[in-house]
Amino acid sequence: MLDVDRFISDGYLKIESAFDRELGLRCHDQLWRATGLDPADPTSWTESLIRVTAMATPDFTASANTDVLTEAFDVLVGRDGWQPRLGMGTFPLRFPSTAAPPEAGWHVEASFHDAEGPRLSLRSRGRALLMLFLYSDVGPDDAPTAIRVGSHLAVPKVLAEYGSDGAPWMPICEKVVPATENCDVVSATGRIGDVYLCHPFVVHTATAHRGAVPRFMAQPPLEPTGELDLEAEHPSPVAAAVVRGLTP
Repeated sequence: MLDVDRFISDGYLKIESAFDRELGLRCHDQLWRATGLDPADPTSWTESLIRVTAMATPDFTASANTDVLTEAFDVLVGRDGWQPRLGMGTFPLRFPSTAAPPEAGWHVEASFHDAEGPRLSLRSRGRALLMLFLYSDVGPDDAPTAIRVGSHLAVPKVLAEYGSDGAPWMPICEKVVPATENCDVVSATGRIGDVYLCHPFVVHTATAHRGAVPRFMAQPPLEPTGELDLEAEHPSPVAAAVVRGLTP
């Protein structure tokens, strides 16, 4: 059973074995093929980051739609409140490197775009959850995503200043990142098949890879069927966290 109270307070849940390890290993092999690199030859891993574009093979689609995950989506977002994924978005594949990742930095994910660029809104238009799918085993040295625990609760009051069209992404990050610097930090470590389901407002960052084995992960959104209902008598846990963040 999901710990809904913890999700509301901490902003994330780790779902162990959300998809079968054998399925994950098949996906892992497909990602290696997409890179064009040799898994047995570390000298060929010359880049610290390789982005693989969307993968919509049956295996990836299956990994995103297991019974364990769809039941969790129903609980956290609400039945009929989310859209099934048809594959995955871009994969940031991280390889061992002595250099700090140049694109690392604490931030909240944008949830939609307009003509001026990425945005996010109080009712989280376009994003029901941030999800981290592990397609490799990820230890503390293997570039795990770092999550600020409870940071999502600082975001609603900032977004409340804006209307239904939301706010540009960067100014929001510039406000909420310093406001959450005292939060505890957890690393999204785990094994192939584990999935982290995160509140769309959680503050997080990439980290350096100091391990020996490449880290294969996807971080797609769970897309909603509408916007968060913050006035509902029984709001979804995602909406309930926003309401808590708005409470004086």
